[in-house]
Amino acid sequence: MEGNQLFPVFIKLDTLHTLVVGGGPVGLEKLSALLNNSPSAKISLVALEILPQLKELAAKFPNVSLSQRAFELEDLDAAELVIAATNNADLNDQIRAAAKERKILANFADKPELCDFYLGSIVKKGDLKIAISTNGKSPTIAKRLKETLNDGLPDELNITLQQMQELRNKLEGDFTDKVKKLNKVTSLLVEDQKSRAMRLNFKWLVWITIVLSISVVIAVFWHKEPEFQAFLLNLNPVFYWFLLGGFVFAMIDGAIGMSYGVTSTSFSLAMGIPPASASMAVHLSEILSNGIAGWMHYRMGNVNWKLFRLLIIPGILGAVAGAYLLSSLEHYSQYTKPLVSIYTLILGGVILSKAYKAGKPTAKGKIKKISLLGLFGGFIDAVGGGGWGSIVLSSLIAGGRNPRFSLGTVKITRFFIASMSSLTFLTMLNGAHWEAVAGLVIGSALAAPIAARVSNKISVKTIMVAVGIIVILVSLRSIFGFILKLF
Repeated sequence: MEGNQLFPVFIKLDTLHTLVVGGGPVGLEKLSALLNNSPSAKISLVALEILPQLKELAAKFPNVSLSQRAFELEDLDAAELVIAATNNADLNDQIRAAAKERKILANFADKPELCDFYLGSIVKKGDLKIAISTNGKSPTIAKRLKETLNDGLPDELNITLQQMQELRNKLEGDFTDKVKKLNKVTSLLVEDQKSRAMRLNFKWLVWITIVLSISVVIAVFWHKEPEFQAFLLNLNPVFYWFLLGGFVFAMIDGAIGMSYGVTSTSFSLAMGIPPASASMAVHLSEILSNGIAGWMHYRMGNVNWKLFRLLIIPGILGAVAGAYLLSSLEHYSQYTKPLVSIYTLILGGVILSKAYKAGKPTAKGKIKKISLLGLFGGFIDAVGGGGWGSIVLSSLIAGGRNPRFSLGTVKITRFFIASMSSLTFLTMLNGAHWEAVAGLVIGSALAAPIAARVSNKISVKTIMVAVGIIVILVSLRSIFGFILKLF
């Protein structure tokens, strides 16, 4: 028969005895999944070799017992559920035959043909739990759906569940009356046509704003700077260096969501561009590249609109204030960069730590002060010629946010931050190095759609590791540079 023939059930593991065979990385993954969902489950684990991380995890749960020895058939006598996390085919066949004989349900890692049941990807929001199954066909698809649901379902949904339970307990009447009353209440959870239309109009408003903002910036270029017109007729060789640099920096930034501002500003200063003009060149180039990258992430479903609304207004206010300050006091950035670099260095270490401990249970919640983060990130980004990605994206990921959705949201908000910073710089400064501006604009725009697609194919762990390494390297470079200047 075609289609998924599995019947989903939720098992009370705290009333059963579960046996896990295998103490390697897969055994750690399975034990973590069991304890994440059923911390009180009685679990016995048997393996010749047991990872230190697994021992540390088991030590936190008195209901988990470890036996470092070879598996024996007698281990199944007290078991009511068995999970084999080994790559030994003969041992798997032995466990399967013995489990069948004892009528014990068994699961075998990466061996769907041997399994009586599968361990699906789990989405958990308090008392709400959703299990995802692909019938053993694609665990990757199940994990991606888990990420999407985890980010899309609000944490406050558990409060709604508790309130519904209280309402249910207070309802009177027969079964039909109770169902009608509950249907009336829960209808508020379903998005009606009006709400759907408002959401659609909001997204259209975003992209109309993008087009109008680009038009405004181009108009300001043409009327404010006669040199810009002359530049179009006589290309300076420096343009080609900035064209190449803009492409390379945008490829890195588009794939992991950061480092474009820092690398582009450093490159501009090395090429003799003054600090304020360098920051303006970077932000002008980011308008088009981030507009394209933001659109690509939107089309791929990588934008969290709730997070977008929390970041956008504070980020713009911080960016305008920072651009105004830098235009007035160009030397100010040399004092803020070391402090920001120390902050991002710490965040890089936190991200790397989280990337390599992804299999362990964690109780740490998501970062809450999103608006303050946006205000600070926008200000430092404008003052230091970059940092929106390093500060905001690093903080979101380190605080427990989904890396892929954080990346997409940071990229689309970056468009508005860059637009407002650029308009402020253009108003405050009397001149600009158009060869640097045009090179960065065109180079970064060419790289933006390619980098956005690359980021969508990279695993969550890879994104976290790459972000951590880039943040640490860039931060260390900035700190050492500041120290050398002092001496």
